[in-house]
Amino acid sequence: MKKLKLRNESYKALLQSFTEWLDILGYSEGTVYLVPIKVQEFFYWLESKGYTSISIVTPALVSRYYGYLKQRANQNKGGALSNTYLNMHQTALRKLRDYLIAHDTNTPLRVHLSAEKSDTDERTNILTQLQIKTLFKATEYSHSWERIRLRDKAMLACLYSCGLRRSEVVKLNIKDVLFDRQRIHIVKSKNYKERFVPFNSYSLSVLENYLYDCRSEFYGSNTSDAFFIGVKGSRVCGETIYNRIKAIAKATSDKTIIEKSITPHTLRHSIATHLLEKGVPIESIKTFLGHSSLASTQVYTHLLKTINDE
Repeated sequence: MKKLKLRNESYKALLQSFTEWLDILGYSEGTVYLVPIKVQEFFYWLESKGYTSISIVTPALVSRYYGYLKQRANQNKGGALSNTYLNMHQTALRKLRDYLIAHDTNTPLRVHLSAEKSDTDERTNILTQLQIKTLFKATEYSHSWERIRLRDKAMLACLYSCGLRRSEVVKLNIKDVLFDRQRIHIVKSKNYKERFVPFNSYSLSVLENYLYDCRSEFYGSNTSDAFFIGVKGSRVCGETIYNRIKAIAKATSDKTIIEKSITPHTLRHSIATHLLEKGVPIESIKTFLGHSSLASTQVYTHLLKTINDE
């Protein structure tokens, strides 16, 4: 149903902001991709029934939508939709409800659903600046091979210091790292908008050490434009980045860090919060992260308030 085209501009904007919110909170790539598709189908159905605003959605209307889903044919396999698929739609609307509540809207989704344990705390797992330093220190012994250790540190610099998405790190090419300007050129981000991300002198040395001292030691490096090379000579994949972050965390031997279940997105989440703590204007953080709307970046304002209130 991802081919359904919305006409309502408010639904389009809400869907985009909701998708970014899921991404900011660190949900898996599968969730960030699939859940908005389910919400898009809900919006499309609302449009078809003449409902042009989320503010007028009632439990009775949502029940009608569920009734429609139970009757809708499975376009891939034929027959009716499975219970698993129907449950996915309910989960999508629950997350949409959580989004509306988190953004302090006056019109939260009025859906009577059973209360679930919120996983917001898990998704907003923030590292302290001291823990970040511990991770960088751990790259000195995170692997027996020096080239992997230097690559680990360079990955950390991109994910934390530069706040890049995992997908942006995967796509990064050598020519995109502008050492003379201390900028990384993100050619094609998630929102199809290019941006230039600054990095400091420490990250400069980290990235240079990896590129000039050990990248050439990776098999096939001379035939690839990729900045990060895997052990088999191809462009490093997202799973490798995820696994290396786990390995670095384990190398710290710090129980608190290990129990946080750090992911690449945890690092991006952490740098955004740290910048906000330092008083960096939220508009600048929005540009730094590559968000398309300020509302997405404002999630960190709510999060920082929660941390300070603890």
